[in-house]
Amino acid sequence: MSDAEVVKRAHAGAPHALAMEAAGLAWLAEAEVAGGTRIARARLDDGGRTLRVARVDEEPATPARAAALGRSLALLHASGAPHHACPPPGAAPPFEVGSSRTPLAVSPVGSAASSWSGWGEAWAATAVRPILVRCVDAGAFDAADARVLDRAVDRMAAGELDAPQPALVDGVARLHGDLWAGNVLWSDVDTGAVLIDPHAQGGHAETDLAMLALFGLPRLAEVLAAYDEASPLAHGWRERIPMQQLQPLLVHTMLFGGGYAAQALAVARSLA
Repeated sequence: MSDAEVVKRAHAGAPHALAMEAAGLAWLAEAEVAGGTRIARARLDDGGRTLRVARVDEEPATPARAAALGRSLALLHASGAPHHACPPPGAAPPFEVGSSRTPLAVSPVGSAASSWSGWGEAWAATAVRPILVRCVDAGAFDAADARVLDRAVDRMAAGELDAPQPALVDGVARLHGDLWAGNVLWSDVDTGAVLIDPHAQGGHAETDLAMLALFGLPRLAEVLAAYDEASPLAHGWRERIPMQQLQPLLVHTMLFGGGYAAQALAVARSLA
């Protein structure tokens, strides 16, 4: 770590995003005591309108760092979460993450969130269907394509694609939530990398792994091999990676358009 800071300022369209990010960073960092991946240090400033994040001096992605990242990410996930789609403790409403403002769900005992039957129902209700609706409303998909996507999300919501990870308590992982390659800063000797810019939440461990694959993390095969050795993944996890990528593809369709809609539709067709 250097003494320099990266200064992030609140966006008018998502004024609470920095507070949510700070809460997520703090929650993920709690797992470091058990060997979880190193998390960037940050502090809110200026009444929550500024987030100051310690700058990370990056190093090459070596085989040793890749293996360390796989092991430490497994331990981060294993630190667990209260339920699927939960926000990080200490977060304040509105419980939304990122510029997409994807909703999360607080769950007092007995609420709808705590009664979800599993990951698929929770993920579909909070993160997938609301984004799909916004994509359709914006004209990103026509009626026929929307029906294909709806059928895929229906399968997810019905739990047909659930596959809890054996090593996790209650199958709920503590997720980074936006673990694309740009948020993995190779540097830390013990855990392989430092993670930044989370959409921290409870969920399925394969969601983070699918994001690493979607945007091409260097040495991904070595990361995944070390992860699977430390915390064996559920049978068929490789085949589920495209399904786990549906939600970020919909988010990118909504935010950026381009070819992301076609990618999302291809995944949906393989599921529907």
